[in-house]
Formats: sequence, C-alpha cells, structure tokens
Amino acid sequence: MFLYEEIRAPLREPSPVVDGMSAAAVTLSAARAAAYAPADEAADRRHRERGKLDARTRIETLLDDGTFSEIGVFAEHRAVGFGMEESHPPGDGVVVGWGRIDGRRVFVFAHDARVRGGALGAVFARKLHQLFDLADACGAPIIGLNDGGGARIQEGIDALAGFGGLFARNVRASGVVPQISVILGSCAGGAVYSPALTDFTFMVEGTGTMFITGPDVVREVTGEQVSQEQLGGATVHAETTGVASFVAPDERSCFEDVRTLLGYLPANNQETPPEAWTPDPADRRCAELAAIVPADDRAPYDMRLVIADIVDDGEYLEVHERWARNIICALARLDGKVVGIVGNQPAVLAGVIDIDASEKAARFVRMCDAFNIPLVTLVDVPGFLPGVGQEHDAIIRRGAKLLYAYCEATVPRIQVILRKAFGGAYIVMDSKSIGADLSFAWPTNQTAVMGAEAAANIVFRKRIAAAPDPDAMRRTLIEDYRDELMHPLVAARRGHVDDVIDPADTRRVLIGALDMLAAKRAATPIRKHGNIPL
Repeated sequence: MFLYEEIRAPLREPSPVVDGMSAAAVTLSAARAAAYAPADEAADRRHRERGKLDARTRIETLLDDGTFSEIGVFAEHRAVGFGMEESHPPGDGVVVGWGRIDGRRVFVFAHDARVRGGALGAVFARKLHQLFDLADACGAPIIGLNDGGGARIQEGIDALAGFGGLFARNVRASGVVPQISVILGSCAGGAVYSPALTDFTFMVEGTGTMFITGPDVVREVTGEQVSQEQLGGATVHAETTGVASFVAPDERSCFEDVRTLLGYLPANNQETPPEAWTPDPADRRCAELAAIVPADDRAPYDMRLVIADIVDDGEYLEVHERWARNIICALARLDGKVVGIVGNQPAVLAGVIDIDASEKAARFVRMCDAFNIPLVTLVDVPGFLPGVGQEHDAIIRRGAKLLYAYCEATVPRIQVILRKAFGGAYIVMDSKSIGADLSFAWPTNQTAVMGAEAAANIVFRKRIAAAPDPDAMRRTLIEDYRDELMHPLVAARRGHVDDVIDPADTRRVLIGALDMLAAKRAATPIRKHGNIPL
C-alpha cells in the first residue's frame, strides 16, 4: 500500500526553470504570443489604415475590462491545395469566447479580416458552432463582430457546410437568447444571412457593407455601375432596406450602443429584462402632453416627444430610427421596468401604415414578445397608405404581418389612443378586439371606420346631392357623424376602450396597469408553429 507522501515525492522534483518559468510555460507563452501577432504585417497595416481595430481589441473594447476568456486560440485549418498548406495562422481567422457586459455574461466572436479576408473555413466554422452551442446551453446573448468576405473559396463545400451549420444555430437560438450582429467591414455573399437571422444589426458608417453580390458582379450581369457603399453601405441599409437596426459613426461608439441595447434585454427567454432604479416618480404628471399633441387631428406633431415625456427620465432607444419613419419602435423603461413602445408618427406621412412600417413594427413586436418585454402601443393613425404601388407590392400580405405579430403576442399589451384611430389600421394597432389587455384613450380620441368627411361623403352621397345647398348639407352631416360616432366616449361606452384618461395621467396609468399585468399568464394553442404571412 502506497502512502500519500510516497505518491507525492516524485512531483516535488524540481523542473527545469528558465527566467522563473518552466520550459513548457515558456514554450506556451511564445506560442500564444505568436498566435496574437498579426499573421500578415501588410494586411495588418491596411486594416489599421482604414481606421479599423483588430479582432481582439474589438472584443476587449466591447466587454468589461479583463473579462474575456478566449477558446480555440491555437486552432488551425487542415485544408490542402490552392496554397492553403503554406500558411496555418493560429485561430484560423476568428476570435471566439465569452466575457461580461455590465457584469452580465455574453458570448462573442470577431472575424479577423487580416487572415484570408476574414473568410470562413471549416475550422473557423466549428469554432462558431461551439460558441453558439455554449451560448444556447448557458442562456446568454451572442454578439458577432462581422468583418469577412464570405465562404473561403479554397475550402469549397466544407466552407459552405460551415455556413449551413451556423445558420441552423442562428435559427435554433432565435427567440431563446438575444443575437446581435455588428457589421464592421465587408459582409458579402452567404455571410449576410447570419446577421439577417439575428435580432439586431449594427453597422459602422464608412466601413460596414452588406450585399449578396458585389459591385463587380452587378456590373457584369446588369451593366449597372455602383460602389460598395452605394450598393450596401450603412446608409442604404438604415434608410432603404431596413436591414440595419442601428448605425454608428465609428467602432467605439458602435460598441457603446451595443452595450446600451443589452441593458434593455434579458439574458434569455426564461428571464425578464433587467430593472433599473430611477428617480423619476411613478405618479409624475405629464403636463406637457396636452401642448405637444394638437387638438386638431390634421395638425402634425412628433410622437417622439410624447414618448420622452412618458418614459423614465425621458430616455429611450429607438430601433430602426431611419427606416419607415412613419412608425416608431423603441425600448424604454416605466418605473424602472423595460417596455417596448410602438407608436404612429404623425410628423411623417401623417402616421399612416404602409408596407415598411408594417414589417418594421411586426418584427419589433415579435422580438418583444420573445423576450418578455411588455408592449405599449400609442395610436394616432388615419389608416393604411393608399396607392397602386402599395397594393401591387402586397400591402395585404405584408401588412398582415403586424396583425399576426400582435395577435400572437402573449406579453402584457396596452393600447393608448391619442387622436385618430381609423379603419383597419385601428384594429392592427393592438386594439382590444385582437387581444390587447387594456385600452385607454385621451379625450381627443376619434375611433371610427374612417374620418367624418370621408364617411359623410359615402354614406350620405345621395342626400347631399339632392340638397338645395350641398355644401351646407355636407357640413351638417359631417358634424352629425362626428357627434354620433366619433364622440370621445363612443368607444368607451361600447367597451372597446377601458377608460378615457387625462393625457397628463398617461404615465401613472400605464405604470399601474403594467404592474397589475406583471402577473399575466397566457395559454397558447398546441401547435408546431403558426404560418405567418411572410
């Protein structure tokens, strides 16, 4: 029988020491230093000349100081042919690991564009797959810092399969943990579909680009001359396509914006968003609202001022601020608790709902529902945007996305009607008839199939035409219609609105209602999934 001391004795033999470290530790230290050094000095210089940070610096800038733990540092590709055997840079062009943001764990990866342009190969992909699997298992957000040219051509189908595995994991994690993509350089070809599958996409102006086919291919196939920035730059995706949720002028400010967004999101779909203390009283009266919103239902105003007056400390984070500006989607807090706000914007297109507004709001509603964020809907909508273009571009199908998103949502839902709430647009903006838990209205509310002028011209067309003074008769009938069917209490009398409130009490009423609804439990039908009109 061996004694413990006999077992331990061989371990006490001194190891060779070099400058205070074992030879093995020196070897490891040298290998790690080599892995951290740029594989291509020329590529590193070009990268920095564009004002871009390297992959590890990007991660360290994003995360809390000293919290990054990297895995796969020494991973190398095993491809042969096409010059691949001549270079085996450690890490294979991507840095992956985990760390913390404001003390909360996140998983993060960063393409290293200095290694084969950040293109994805088989080992590169396996590192990403492992990271996603860890994030899914641990229930923590995933942040991708994208700066790569797509699939690695030299690795052929192995690279394509790597992307396939990544896309499958994007979908598996969707609605389970928040996924954030940051576009810091090129994102082309199949590589764009991973960011497209995530919840939020940030782009840096001047360096971030996204497109399926680049300018050279476009020129070859269509004859169109276009630059990378014109084809898929940050401005294009922020204002025209809606692909970019947020845009920043530089990398460091972009990372600050990412940190801000994460402050509104839970770690996963089993948790609630983090609360924050606020000095803003829950019963504070919003006296400015009456001055912000004109009584004249045709006069424009900025719904963002309404939101700022209602929420804690006037602070909110608008999503897709530069796209589909006729509707507002924002994350904010009421009494320290996170809420998602959807509001028509009368300052743009009179606040009508069109195709882009429908899709923008639908995606936001579904994100909030997935991550347990209550919804507050501020309504001032004259209807859907009419026109041949909208009809031919499928406003019926695409507008139904917002309707579907609200009907499907099980989080607490509160509607507030400020002024106009006309036609199908009223229904779509989370009316009680499609499942809103509570509906409140201001005394300036007008809820009807359409405005009084249009309604009178249709309903009383023959009577107006037969009158001795058609204009006088029209004015009279318009007022009659307004008094009978658009009175501020009509909707409340019929039970479609729960209360007509003083605008100054909006904050207090919302906070009280959300506090009650915090205990809401909603049953959903047993099904594999619904069939949203995509």
